[in-house]
Amino acid sequence: MYDALLAETITLTGHDGDAIEAYTARPLTPGPTGGVVVIHHMPGYDRATKEITRRFAAEGYAAVCPNLYSREAPGADPDDAAAAARARGGVPDARLVGDVAGAARYLRGLSSANGRVGTIGYCSGGRQSFLAACSLDLQAAVDCYGAFVAGRPPHDFPVPAEPLLHLTENLSCPLLGLFGAEDQHPSPAETAELEEALTAHRKTYEFHTYDGAGHAFFAVDRLSYRPQTAVEGWGRVLDFFGRHLAG
Repeated sequence: MYDALLAETITLTGHDGDAIEAYTARPLTPGPTGGVVVIHHMPGYDRATKEITRRFAAEGYAAVCPNLYSREAPGADPDDAAAAARARGGVPDARLVGDVAGAARYLRGLSSANGRVGTIGYCSGGRQSFLAACSLDLQAAVDCYGAFVAGRPPHDFPVPAEPLLHLTENLSCPLLGLFGAEDQHPSPAETAELEEALTAHRKTYEFHTYDGAGHAFFAVDRLSYRPQTAVEGWGRVLDFFGRHLAG
């Protein structure tokens, strides 16, 4: 664990050369260190996601969380920014990939970087972590209960989301998936469908589905939080990144 960290808000270059806000944290060490792009959930670029970003820094990684809603509502409260983004149809997949690419460039450009970058995302960010890993050159990706990688959203879902199974053959790196057995989006049947596609394309992956947990079991500020499951999940994430990003 690192006690000395630098955490700050920065501007980085995202999709189409757009300047977007991002939150970054890294240990004050000369390195070499791996990099982690933290992809926030649909509620937005909030306090909880920034805490996760700092956690990765304390564990020895340079981490950055791009504000995916920078264009819709620059400087807005996370709830307001999320509402504005939903009203405009959410984050387009191509733009997400461009923003994550910009975040990865930022991490690889740090003097302490070892050149290895992974992604992690929660809820919608889990889907987007998978999308980024199928679209960019990454060394690791974590999908925490990402909905609609397989399957389509219900008709009343606030933003459109196309399934991504057709991209599985392009997955560039090992994938870790953490899911709840009581979740509906993704359901165990949908995660099994994704696992089948990964196996068919001979991709390196490991999935863990937790009994007694539903969606958002990592979220400490929600009733869905499952402390024991979250602790075990964090252990699996850190072990996975340790094998694929560290050093």
